[in-house]
Amino acid sequence: MAKAETASRAPSTSSVPQALPGQVVLVLQGGGALGAYQLGVYQAMHEAGIEPDWVVGTSIGAINGALIAGNPPAQRMARLHAFWDRMEIKGSAWFASHAGAGLDLMGQALSNLHTISGGLPGFFRPSLAGLMGAHAPTGIEHAAYYSTAPLRETLADLIDLDYLHSQRTRLTVGAVNARTGAMTYFDSRQQPLQLDHVMASGALPPAFPAVRIDGDPYWDGGIYSNTPTEVVLDDNPRRDSVIFSVQLWNPQGPEPQTLWQINGRQKDIQFSSRSASHVAEQQKIHKLRHIIRELVKHLPEERRRDPQVAELASWGCGTTMHMVQLTAPRLPNEDQTKDIDFTHQGITARWEAGHADACRAIELAPWLQAVDPRDGVVIHDIR
Repeated sequence: MAKAETASRAPSTSSVPQALPGQVVLVLQGGGALGAYQLGVYQAMHEAGIEPDWVVGTSIGAINGALIAGNPPAQRMARLHAFWDRMEIKGSAWFASHAGAGLDLMGQALSNLHTISGGLPGFFRPSLAGLMGAHAPTGIEHAAYYSTAPLRETLADLIDLDYLHSQRTRLTVGAVNARTGAMTYFDSRQQPLQLDHVMASGALPPAFPAVRIDGDPYWDGGIYSNTPTEVVLDDNPRRDSVIFSVQLWNPQGPEPQTLWQINGRQKDIQFSSRSASHVAEQQKIHKLRHIIRELVKHLPEERRRDPQVAELASWGCGTTMHMVQLTAPRLPNEDQTKDIDFTHQGITARWEAGHADACRAIELAPWLQAVDPRDGVVIHDIR
C-alpha cells in the first residue's frame, strides 16, 4: 500500500498555496454535530483560494456539501455560518457556560436533554407519529421520532438551486434505498439535484423519516457507506485529483472500560464505514491499471495497433489521485453523544480543529511529493 505519512507541524501564515495537480474533490463524511469540523476544513481551503470542483457527501456531509456547491464561492462561508448558527443550541448565559464538549458532565447531560426533548429549531422537532408507539402504522415517510420539516425550510433559505443546477461545482450525495438496501449516489452531473436528494441523504432512521424520490423511500447513506470515497475512485472517466477526505469518526481509539465507552467505540467503528479497507482495495485496482499502462509501453508499435491488444491496453490508466485524509480529533470529555453536541462550545471547538488541520495540510502540500509511477492512489494522512 502506497502511503505517505505527513508529520504534524504548525501552519505558517505566510505560506502560499501551490497549484493543485488535477481536480479538487472534497469528500464529507456523516456525523451530525461533528460536521462542524468540515466547516473548518472548507474555510481553510477557501482562504487559500482552493475551491472544490466536486463535493461528495453523506448525511451532514451532504448538507454541508450542498451549501458549498449550491452557492457561489463568495457566498459560501456566509451561508455555512448561517446554517450552523441555526443549529446551535440557544439558552441562558448559565446554560451556555456549563454545556458543551470539553466541559463538565452535568453540562453535557443538559445539552443532550435539550436536544433530545426539544430538537433543534432549524433542523428537527419531535414528531407526533413518534409518540404513537413503535407499532403504529404511520408509513415510512412519517415513522420517526422527529420531523425534519425545519431542515427543509433551512435548506430552502440557504441553497441556491439555480446555481447548483448550473453545475459549476459538481455535487454527489449518498442515500440508501429503504426497500432494496442498495446504495444510491445522486449526482448533479447526471440529474438536477433537489432538496429531497439532500434530505434523503440525512434521513437517519429511526430518528428521521425516509424521503421518497421517484417513488422509492430513501434513508441516510451513512447506514451503508458513511465515507463515499469510492464514488471518486470509481468515477468514469478517471481524472488526476487531489481529494480532501474529511472523516468525522475515528476507527482507532483507546480500549473502552465501561458499557458507556463501549457504545462510543461501537459508533466510531460503525460510522467510519471501513473506509481504510475500501481505499486499500482501490489502491490495488489502480496500481494494476498503472502496471498495464507500463507494460504496454514495452510493446512494439505494431502490436499496440492490434485491436485485441488495444482493447486490453484500454484497462490501463495513468491518472494519479492524491487523497489527503483529515480526521476530526477527540475533544476532552466527549462520549457517544458527541454527534448531538450542538452547543456553541462544541461547534466552535470542532470548527477550529478542522481549520487548523486543513491549514497544516495546505502548507505541507503533500500532493507535490514525488510518487511511484505505478501508484494511482496515494494516501497522505495528516497527523
